[in-house]
Amino acid sequence: MTIAEQPWRAGKGCVIVRVRLTPKSSIEGVDGVIPSAEGQALATRVRAVPAEGEANAAVEKLIARWLDVPKSSVRVTAGGKSRIKSLTISGETDCLERRLMAKLAGAS
Repeated sequence: MTIAEQPWRAGKGCVIVRVRLTPKSSIEGVDGVIPSAEGQALATRVRAVPAEGEANAAVEKLIARWLDVPKSSVRVTAGGKSRIKSLTISGETDCLERRLMAKLAGAS
């Protein structure tokens, strides 16, 4: 996966991941990388409804579980009321990028 195809970018002590969230899904999960108007995004599905921040909290929990990082390290930092969101994952940047690449390689 080239840098242009990655749905994330490295920050200082974090990785910022673009996700496309589908709320009210029958199953939860990360379905891989898809194109979006803003660039590549992780396709994610959660059962929660998009009301009162429930879907945002659910996607934070989903990504934390998927990457095996503490839930407190994952935050929606942009797109709180949109399907396309930016999640900031705090931690060691190289380690987080390796986890993302490994998870996506296993999903394909």
